[in-house]
Formats: sequence, structure tokens, C-alpha cells
Amino acid sequence: MSGQKTLDRARIARAIEYIRTNFKRQPDLDEVASEVALSPAHFQRMFTEWTGVSPKKFLQYTSIEYAKRVLDETHASLFHVAEMTGLSGTGRLHDLFVNIEGMTPGEYKNGGESLSINYSFAGSPFGEILVASTGKGICWMVFVEDREVSFGALVKKFPNARFVQTADEMQQNALSIFTRDWNDLFGIKLHLKGTDFQLKVWKALLEVPMGGLVTYGDIASRVENPGACRAVGTAVGENPVAFLIPCHRVIRATGELGHYHWGDIRKAVMIGWEAEKREDSVE
Repeated sequence: MSGQKTLDRARIARAIEYIRTNFKRQPDLDEVASEVALSPAHFQRMFTEWTGVSPKKFLQYTSIEYAKRVLDETHASLFHVAEMTGLSGTGRLHDLFVNIEGMTPGEYKNGGESLSINYSFAGSPFGEILVASTGKGICWMVFVEDREVSFGALVKKFPNARFVQTADEMQQNALSIFTRDWNDLFGIKLHLKGTDFQLKVWKALLEVPMGGLVTYGDIASRVENPGACRAVGTAVGENPVAFLIPCHRVIRATGELGHYHWGDIRKAVMIGWEAEKREDSVE
């Protein structure tokens, strides 16, 4: 690694540490840039290139993770949660949760209460699927061995949500990934809940093309954390949206396919099916 890249990495690491240490003060771009001796514009560009998110978004992720821990572990009011997180009021806490979690802080605290989730069972080339959606996008998609068990896992994820068994347009659009030209698909919207690291790993998976394969080390490098192969493996295993977020395209560095949450044989079949589709598309 060149001397400049080493310096850049050190600056980004320092900026991340500074944000995580001082997020309760909600430092602005100028303050964090000054801490690493860069102009705000240069720092904004460099931070985004290295981490995949802007400094503001990283601060928001850090803040909401803390707020979620407070909501999970205490009986603090929303006013006090906002105050403890360094936000100016419940309005900013509300906006933060809606923008990142897709639900209000109250809904999060109550396990998704008042959140309406549509779900349906559908066929696919690789077995039956349970797919669920909120008003913002697909929040759950799993291969089904037992309908009751699969639905129970969805309920456990959103214990107080209101569930309606219906196949909506958002679900149908997502399921069309199995039958249509991938380049001709309408934008499939996802509504995901996860930590900052999990979201970065899932985003990196979305960038792996159909028929492509990557290793856990490749994904770790893409999220600028090359030593985090084990953590990447955990995040891959916690993917809540099968196939759309293509965790089946991740293999071991040895070339072995490795394990798959929904079955090793299914993973091998999916990889082979995609390879055939890719070959057909270039003929």
C-alpha cells in the first residue's frame, strides 16, 4: 500500500473513531474534517469513497444504533432517548427512524406495532418462497420447508406488526426476478433492518452480478474491512431476503461452495442455474 493510501486509511479510521466517540454532540462535517486536517469537501469525498456512505449518513447510523439499544434495554421516553442521542428533539428522532428503519421509534420500540406487512407464498425454481413487504419494500423473503415455521420466523422478526396474507404488486415485482430478463426488471425496493455493518455487507452483495461468485474476503475488502471475514460470514448468514440479496454467490477462498442458510444443495443448484442463464444471455 502506498504512503498516501496508508495516510488516507488512517484519516478515515480516525474520523470513524471521532464520530463514534462524539456522536452525542452530533458533530457537523466541518468539525470532523478539521479533526483529520482536511477540507470539508475533500473529506466528504474521501470518506464516501472509503466507507460507501457519507459522513452524515455514518453519523445517522451510529446515532440510531445507540437509540435502538436505549429503546431495547430501558424504559426511557422518546424525549429522553432523543436527548441521550444528542438530537434536538423527538421530531429529529422520528425522522431518523423513518428514514433509516422505515418505521417510527414508537413502532420500533413496540416490535413493529402499527406496521402493516403483506405476505404470500409463491413458487420459484428452487422451491416455495415466503415473501413479505411493507409500504416501503420487501422486508422478508425465505425459502420454505414448513409454512408455519417460516411464517413464525417472520412474526418473530416483527412481533407486533399487523399481517395480511395477500400478494401485492411489490411482491410480484420481486418474484419476477426468476422469470424475466434481469436487465428489464423494474426497480425492486427493499425495506431492510440491520446494523450499519450488515447493511454494508448486503449492499456489497447486491453489486455481485448474476452468475458471479465472490469470497468472504472479497466482500470484506469491498466494505473496507479486509480482516472481517468472520463478521462478513455472520452478516451473510443473517440476510433476511433470499436470492434478491444474493448471499448464495459467496463461496470459500478454497473454491468450495460452503454452507447456505437455506440448504447447501439449493445453493449449488442456484449457482448452476445462474451460470446457465448467464451463458444463454451472451449467446
